[in-house]
Amino acid sequence: MFGRRGADSGPRDLTGERSGVPAPTASDVLVTPRVEPRATVPDVAPAPASYGLDTSSLKPQQPPRRAARERGDSYYDTKSQVFAALIDTIDLSQLAKLEADAAREEIRDIVNDIIAIKNFAMSISEQEELLEDICNDVLGYGPLEPLLARDDIADIMVNGSRHVYIEVAGKVEQTNIRFRDNQQLLNICQRIVSQVGRRVDESSPICDARLPDGSRVNVIAPPLAIDGAALTIRKFKKDKLTLDQLVRFGAISPQGAEVLKVIGRVRCNVIISGGTGSGKTTLLNCLTNYIDRDERIITCEDSAELQLQQPHVVRLETRPPNLEGEGEVTMRDLVKNCLRMRPERIVVGEVRGSEVFDLLQAMNTGHDGSMGTIHSNSPRECLNRIESMIAMGGFSLPQKTVREIIVGSVDIIIQAARLRDGSRRITHVTEVIGMEGDVIITQDLINYSMKGEDAQGRIIGEHVSTGISRPAFWDRARYYGEEARLASALEAMETATT
Repeated sequence: MFGRRGADSGPRDLTGERSGVPAPTASDVLVTPRVEPRATVPDVAPAPASYGLDTSSLKPQQPPRRAARERGDSYYDTKSQVFAALIDTIDLSQLAKLEADAAREEIRDIVNDIIAIKNFAMSISEQEELLEDICNDVLGYGPLEPLLARDDIADIMVNGSRHVYIEVAGKVEQTNIRFRDNQQLLNICQRIVSQVGRRVDESSPICDARLPDGSRVNVIAPPLAIDGAALTIRKFKKDKLTLDQLVRFGAISPQGAEVLKVIGRVRCNVIISGGTGSGKTTLLNCLTNYIDRDERIITCEDSAELQLQQPHVVRLETRPPNLEGEGEVTMRDLVKNCLRMRPERIVVGEVRGSEVFDLLQAMNTGHDGSMGTIHSNSPRECLNRIESMIAMGGFSLPQKTVREIIVGSVDIIIQAARLRDGSRRITHVTEVIGMEGDVIITQDLINYSMKGEDAQGRIIGEHVSTGISRPAFWDRARYYGEEARLASALEAMETATT
């Protein structure tokens, strides 16, 4: 059988050469054939995990999910023995040359033979489960594979080898999935980050990376993580969300969505503000849908996760320092450099530091329609955070000058929030309209008003107009021929509110 060793072959290392050392254990193997798109599972829920509401009326009936089997130490002992025999039998250098499906079939055939020869007492279902686990360990991301295949999961949180949590519909729950040991977990982490040219080890224990589908990954390894590596994966839906879908899930009203569409079309400079897990990146992706397809867009991110659909997009990503502490490329480096690349719009995945000053400068010097996200809990706090980040960047400018730069750069702040029932809402659409003395003046166009909660604990509320019929960007909307659409949306929202 192709991929098996000859009878006279000794143990080999990962390149296929004889090494003269004992065969690797289950936690030592790192085989990465070509990355194939991961197939979707049949019981995927179509409702987006990033806006976790009860959407049962909007999706087809799901088949019942198979109950997860509680695995004891005996299962993992058996798996370890089978795995060791597999590594002693298979030629990893040949396996790595196969396509993913062919490699999986090769492994399954050999494992079936090993189980038969060693006469393990296993039911058919247990044997099938073991086969799938071992294939995932060798070719994929081990125990994480079933979770990565589910499209209803928003976050995967691994706290050491024995504690794996997921977020579904805005609620965090513990799974029965576990890794063989902390070394296997660390090797899976290494496999993930190595695909984007990064590493995680004792000398570089913190790392940001991404999966091939764009999901964001953060790893913090020992010795900083005391109980084993901590792995966090922010998953993104395979099908990109739109504002119309967010309307269906209650994140924004239909009239509010029309206002946001106009904001995207007429090249307003937008900052999306919100806490962790509030849906900032999802909303940013939605707004970019309304950028003209002939515009040149440059994105700057720590780990590339934006899913722009326009044809003329340049994606830039930061780079950490190498082992010698050299070669780092920061977000500020990217933002400064992209100004030399003739951008029409600049999109910054997340503003965390002094790069905010360069983004504001870009917004204020002809790159209208630029966008970014920032961590803050209200539009007013967002403005304060921008000031603080400029100060921390070492810019010794008078406070009034900084605020004048902000007012001249930012047109709209969109506030996203994750409510206590796990749902996400756009709570404010706020204009930055000018200054009075040393104070920045803002006005809300749309607010989210909470009314209470239903019997299931879900928050009830509505998006209401503040009565502004001619916002500050009215002239910009008229210039782009969108004033009728804007007026209609604001009037409809005002009517619905009254």
